[in-house]
Amino acid sequence: MFEKKNKNILSVYFTAGFPSLNSTLTVMKSLQDAGADMIELGIPYSDPLADGPVIQSSGTIALENGMTIKHLFKQLKNFRSDIQLPVLFMGYMNPILQYGFENFCRDAAEAGVDGLILPDLPMFEFEKEFGIIISKYDLDFVFLVTPETAELRLRKLDQLSSGFIYAVSSSSTTGQVAALSDQEKYFERLQTLKLRNPVLIGFGIRDRSSFLKACSYANGAIIGTAYIKILENATDQEIPARTMDFINLLK
Repeated sequence: MFEKKNKNILSVYFTAGFPSLNSTLTVMKSLQDAGADMIELGIPYSDPLADGPVIQSSGTIALENGMTIKHLFKQLKNFRSDIQLPVLFMGYMNPILQYGFENFCRDAAEAGVDGLILPDLPMFEFEKEFGIIISKYDLDFVFLVTPETAELRLRKLDQLSSGFIYAVSSSSTTGQVAALSDQEKYFERLQTLKLRNPVLIGFGIRDRSSFLKACSYANGAIIGTAYIKILENATDQEIPARTMDFINLLK
């Protein structure tokens, strides 16, 4: 995707199985139709370390709705007949290990998913064991970096990542209001490092001004919490219009 477009990329996160169990494909199609560039598909988990209260709540609702990894793969069985955008899974290791890590990677690749973001998979474990399985199924893997990530580690993560680098705007959880101006030195440092991978900025991007600000320092930005709020209590019939209005305001 980055060959075709490498500026002002909008990646949108949402939780599979939210607002209702069978909303997943409706949301994906709505995001594509509205002009999003990439989809980050959240796998709900009961203890999501990196997520703030809004995304945590959406995950709880999705789990109560009956969403499981097995059910998600059923929903995604033929999604590539409608969805051309890059799609990445964002999830946590515990439920994936319960499913079976290699089974998960195989099923993700067979479904047509492009890559994985697993915030609680340590670099050491990735190198030692899991990275081999991920590359076996030709999936990209995206590492997160923070303002505290040392340069040596950052370069190592860039070397191991494929797809892009997820630059967390602060060390807080998702949904915190990002004072992007406070992080200018961090973003400028990322620019001067001339990383191998494109960089997308996430956490706290919520409107047009924060999206454009993030894009001035990176190849694009990731929005999650603000979009989840748009989906709250929406019927499947309301999702396309709400999504179109939201993306239009951003772009």
